[in-house]
Amino acid sequence: MPTLTRINLWPDAKCAKAFWGQQHVAPYQELLRDTIAWAEPKANERWLDLGCGSGPLTEAIWKQTNGQVREVIGTDCAAANEKAYEHLRQTLTPPPGERLTFRCHNFSDGLAIFEDGEFNHCISGLSITYAESFDEATQKWTTVAYDRLLGDVYRVMRKGGKFVFSVNVPNPSWWKIARGSITNLTSLKQLRRSWRMMKYGRWLKKEAAIGRFHYLPAEVVTQKLLAVGFTGVEHRMSYRDQAYVFRAWKPW
Repeated sequence: MPTLTRINLWPDAKCAKAFWGQQHVAPYQELLRDTIAWAEPKANERWLDLGCGSGPLTEAIWKQTNGQVREVIGTDCAAANEKAYEHLRQTLTPPPGERLTFRCHNFSDGLAIFEDGEFNHCISGLSITYAESFDEATQKWTTVAYDRLLGDVYRVMRKGGKFVFSVNVPNPSWWKIARGSITNLTSLKQLRRSWRMMKYGRWLKKEAAIGRFHYLPAEVVTQKLLAVGFTGVEHRMSYRDQAYVFRAWKPW
């Protein structure tokens, strides 16, 4: 039987669906705007949406390019997000067809499912923090999967590509996010979803405290990006000051 700290709630459909509505609340809308502003997606580009959830960043890329992006692939460990992507494909204009797809994959295992230089750019929203690796010999959580993921993102991007992503600050305050979301909670369904997000947020902070997840200072994230070869690393605050938005470049 797994111990409490080995249980992973991320692939669970209930956990995935709890976060589907976050793009409708003010703090996440702020984060979405800041992320897309730095991403600057353009026509004929191929994008990887890493830890895509229900696809708010994928949708933003599509709309920002007026449907002229070449392809967006969203990947996430929760299979339930396939349904969200099916819905997204049906609602976007022009219809994306096979230019917008979802792949169920746990990025904690790396990105071997993608080829070298397969994408122009990569984007991610509040996800890479949860790359996890457990050392059986020491019985401790490590940063191996997190560091490997950064290296894999670098590998699957073409030269001159940018990696734009957000991560939570150390010890994020979920209550600040909740307070900033109250004005957007207009239905009982949304209130229930907000409550579930708070519940999972407590689990995330608890696991981060033992080293499983990685709410890292900006300077630590910067050094990790530089270590795998990224250049021009910059960051800004967003999400009611509970997240950093980073932008880093793969040199030519």
